[in-house]
Amino acid sequence: MATKAPVRPATAGSTLSEAEFGEFQRMIFDVAGIHMAASKRTMVAGRLAKRLKALQLASYAEYWQYLRRDPVEKQTAVDLLTTNETYFFREPRHFDFLRNTILPGHSRQQPFRLWSAACSSGEEPYTAAMVLAQVLGKAGWEILASDISTQVLAQARTGRYPMARAEKIPQELLKNYCLRGVGAAEGTFMVEPSIRSRVDFRQINLNIKLPEVGSFDVIFLRNVMIYFNTETKQQIVARLVARLKPGGYLIIGHSETLNGFQNGLKAVMPSVYRAGS
Repeated sequence: MATKAPVRPATAGSTLSEAEFGEFQRMIFDVAGIHMAASKRTMVAGRLAKRLKALQLASYAEYWQYLRRDPVEKQTAVDLLTTNETYFFREPRHFDFLRNTILPGHSRQQPFRLWSAACSSGEEPYTAAMVLAQVLGKAGWEILASDISTQVLAQARTGRYPMARAEKIPQELLKNYCLRGVGAAEGTFMVEPSIRSRVDFRQINLNIKLPEVGSFDVIFLRNVMIYFNTETKQQIVARLVARLKPGGYLIIGHSETLNGFQNGLKAVMPSVYRAGS
């Protein structure tokens, strides 16, 4: 008796057609406001191929139909397509500005609040936490860290990273706020528990109405606006500016600008803007 041949799952080399890519383009724009250029088709195919293999699906069209039925898988696809590069003390002038200019002007009458609004795997908010701990001590500050990807948030909450990631952390901060892995954890380091406990990681989609998160002295929105079109940028910036305290700062990536936006912010230096008092 003849048996049906098993379906051979797609691999990273499988072809993602222009029409199929268009479906994923629209999905990620609708969910996250991210515009994925046509040049990203190979990247999308490579990242999603592992899910086709795991689910034993033969084509990207089958996978598209699968994630339309399954919201959990849709979130998995969003996780795969929105993961971005980050590292400790990336664009260090921002942290110098935080340490040397913003924090000395803090009245300390209320807790200093900082929001890392696209925190990825946690390096940015943990960097900020080390600076705040160094300047403000144990009391009087808190950090909200958010991302649309549940996958990177889960990684961030562990606070554990390969030792190579510690390269740009100043030795004093590395010694005071990080722990070297031993035994099975050798080759890694972990952000010290007292620092990790001060960072509240939450899934937040900046492309829709924000949850109630309070107001902030500083909001980091770095190296993510390059993925948005002009209209989406304006909407996201408006949402975040509304969460700044009077005189609060919005800090974006060095390659980004808010020129031409009517947002009530004043440029303090390239990539650093301040709300009116």
